[in-house]
Amino acid sequence: MERADSGLARAAAVRWASVGRSAHPDAATAGHEAAHAALEGHDDAGVLLVFASGAYDLDVLAAAIGEIAIGVPVVGCSSAAEIAPEGPLCGSVCAVALGGEGFSFSVAAVRGADPRDAGARVAACVGDVAQREHRVLILLADGTGATHSEIVRGAYSVAGAGVPLVGGAAGHPEHRPEAERALLYGGAALRDAVVGVAIGSDAPIGIGVRHGWEAEGEPMLVTRAAAGRVLELDERPAEAAYLERLGGDAHDDTVLAHPLALRRRGGEHHVRSIWLDGAPEGGLHCAAPAGALVWVMRSTTEAVLEAAEAATADAVAALDGAAPCLVLPFDCAARLKFLGGHGSDGAREELARIAEQAQGAPVAGPYTFGEIARTRGIVGYHQQTLVVLAIA
Repeated sequence: MERADSGLARAAAVRWASVGRSAHPDAATAGHEAAHAALEGHDDAGVLLVFASGAYDLDVLAAAIGEIAIGVPVVGCSSAAEIAPEGPLCGSVCAVALGGEGFSFSVAAVRGADPRDAGARVAACVGDVAQREHRVLILLADGTGATHSEIVRGAYSVAGAGVPLVGGAAGHPEHRPEAERALLYGGAALRDAVVGVAIGSDAPIGIGVRHGWEAEGEPMLVTRAAAGRVLELDERPAEAAYLERLGGDAHDDTVLAHPLALRRRGGEHHVRSIWLDGAPEGGLHCAAPAGALVWVMRSTTEAVLEAAEAATADAVAALDGAAPCLVLPFDCAARLKFLGGHGSDGAREELARIAEQAQGAPVAGPYTFGEIARTRGIVGYHQQTLVVLAIA
């Protein structure tokens, strides 16, 4: 069980962030320990964000956290691995408490609704923090990548262009494919749901979004697609056309290293991950729409690490010179795998570079199955991308 307080909290007690983590194998004990460590010594917590390994019994875990966080709103999700000040770990619970003067919080959850409607209904909680100059809406979802873009669109329709959206999709450890993904809300674990927390702040909020992949070669046209699937590229079965660009190499690590790029007007292309599932129609498991131009992408370990450093630097720079109170990364499980897994030198180096840019603020968050970041425009769903939220 570990706990970390921000340097800003020590310097100015009116605003604080505290992180608690437990790797106890028992779900109830882990939930108790992490929540207690995050909340210990504070009686003015406004929200408790929880990121917990999908290997736990999430119903038991959620109930245990609710027993500790009495009167404190709890929002979170299952994760592929967890980020905390000590580095990445798979099989733990990470709890992040925020509180003090200058913050307002509002939480919401919607279950079993149309994805766009669910996003819109959750985003309504932004109205509760409208009195603060700076606002952000954290969105967490389960389900498949085919629905997440619609959730973002729904949230955008209510929150508007002036409120950035960040967050991610619930995950589970790669070595536990049978593990369940779920969201945490209050003392319960929710399935088929969207949860969110609106944060209003008197001090700036910054967001950084980078991935480090680059498009290469000539583009291909998505000539036929279905929900969450690309069926044809350049009027050919998508799997065959894609593998031709890879020289026929269908190894999982090769596919992981070569996602597809969707063009955007400025900045990096959007990344769309690929899974080869051998479907009879010859398609790809990939969330790219019909009519889109796509490129095969490539990267290196160093480029991915540089992107993590740059994303965090962007988020902190947006604080207009204020020191960060908390740095909250939503990192992708695919990036973790690309870097070698949670115990690898690559994963530790990524977190070290993020921590260096955080200027002493605690760093905590989840490894997700898709990332949400909308700072401009309506598109805000990402894959194999690092999204960083910095709060002053």
